[in-house]
Amino acid sequence: MSGHSKWAQIKHKKGATDAKRGKLFSKLAKAITITSKELGPDPKTNFKLASAIEEARAANMPSDNIERAIKRATEKDSAELKEVLYEAHGPGGSTIIITAVTDSSNRTTNEIKHLLGEHGAKLGTQGSAMWAFTKTDNEYNPNFPMELPENEIKQFESLLEALDNQDDVQEVYSNVK
Repeated sequence: MSGHSKWAQIKHKKGATDAKRGKLFSKLAKAITITSKELGPDPKTNFKLASAIEEARAANMPSDNIERAIKRATEKDSAELKEVLYEAHGPGGSTIIITAVTDSSNRTTNEIKHLLGEHGAKLGTQGSAMWAFTKTDNEYNPNFPMELPENEIKQFESLLEALDNQDDVQEVYSNVK
C-alpha cells in the first residue's frame, strides 16, 4: 500500500505550501528592498515602503525577513536589484506587460524569452504592447480588453502560470478578459 501513509501525504502538502510561501516571501522582500532603495528606509516618510511592508504583514511574512530586506537596501556590497519591464505578444494577439525585479537583467530576459517561446508568445520591443494599456498608480489597465478563442485560453493560462512561477516576475498584466 505505497503512497497511503498519512505522514507522507502531510509531508508533500506541507512541502508544496512552504514552497509557495517562500516564493511569495522572496517577491515581497524584493519589493521592499527596491522601494527602500528608491525613497529611503523609513516607512514613515516612504509611503511605498509602508504599503509594501503592510502587504508583507498581510501575507504573514516574519518581521525578521522584513527588517533584513530593508537592511539589504542600505548595504553597499549587496547585489543591485532593479525593476525591469517586459512587453510581450501572447496567444491570439493578446498583449502582455511583465514587471520583474532582478539582480541580473540578462538572465531574467533570457528566462522570460524561453517561457514565452514555450507557450506560443514572443517578447516585444519597447512600446510594442504599452500602447494597449493605461498606467494608473502601480497598475496597467487595458485600453482594449479582448476575449480569446476557446482553443487559445488554455495556452494563455499556462503561460500566465509559468510566468507566475518564475522567481523574478512580480506582476503580469494582459488585455485578456
